Amino acid sequence: MREVTLKHIAEILEISVATVSKALKDYPDVSAKTKKRVKELAETLNYKPNSFAVNFRTRESKTIGLIIPEVVHHFFSNVIKGIIAQAEKKGYLVIILQSNESYQLEKKQLGLLVSKRVDGVLMSLSNDTVDYKHINNVLDRDIPLVLFDKTAKLINCSKVIIDDRKAAFIATEHLIRSGCKHIAHFRGPLLPLNSIDRFLGYKKALETYDIKYDPSLVYTCNEVTFEEGYNFTQELINTQKRVDGLFAVSDLVAIGAIAKLNELKIKIPEQISVIGFSDWLMSSAITPSLTTIGQPGYLMGKKAFKRLFVEMAKIRKKQPFKYKTIELPTSLIVRNST
Repeated sequence: MREVTLKHIAEILEISVATVSKALKDYPDVSAKTKKRVKELAETLNYKPNSFAVNFRTRESKTIGLIIPEVVHHFFSNVIKGIIAQAEKKGYLVIILQSNESYQLEKKQLGLLVSKRVDGVLMSLSNDTVDYKHINNVLDRDIPLVLFDKTAKLINCSKVIIDDRKAAFIATEHLIRSGCKHIAHFRGPLLPLNSIDRFLGYKKALETYDIKYDPSLVYTCNEVTFEEGYNFTQELINTQKRVDGLFAVSDLVAIGAIAKLNELKIKIPEQISVIGFSDWLMSSAITPSLTTIGQPGYLMGKKAFKRLFVEMAKIRKKQPFKYKTIELPTSLIVRNST
């Protein structure tokens, strides 16, 4: 079956191609009767606009690229849902790529998206990303790019973030106010800004409440996994140091810690209180349920796309704009682990 075109419809109805085009777009200078005839025939023939031709005329691909560290992740899956929900409303297709926390893969994927002529890019940086030349090159080409969650201060672009330092302070403060005086921290990798800020928020809370910082109570999770939380908890107990509280960089790490503490028959929260970060689906399902910091993934996705949409429109119309940092609120969710 040959492709149905505007010309094909025009020939059948014996009107001009321009009139068919205007009728399908509801132009006011086309009569209601003609619009009805054109739309009915278009539906009968299953007419679909040639997206390539439309995109060529408008200089838009109607696609955006999304690069995230991992797809199978409760927080990032919520971000994806928020982005897609907004993108669909505006008629955009989202190309989703996973960097696997690899700088080299992230760099390759960004180049691929540019070659596919996406209208804009949304990104959360990998833990390995130390050089930002690949990102700056995209921005220099007037391709709008918005960072979210894992960002970098040295990249000049719009960002959607939370105040990780403040949230970590609140998490540690909650442990202190519930009676903890010897608080361990299973931190994230040394590089990502959000990992650094959560560590600094932990230290600031200790300082604020006159609790001496003990570096031997801090363990670095390079992969931020259940296994690291599980194994570091065993190491922590083996030191025989007095510990009555634990703040983990993520819920997955905290759940690993709870699994080991349960195995060792150490009572939570009577002997050790545990708090996580992000409010994963499993956080309320484990025993004891995990106290955590609620991180608004879905809202972050929505806000990130909305900001990108604004910048895509500005660049398309060659209008000036200023980069914007959007900070979203977090919340302390108290459950049975504290």
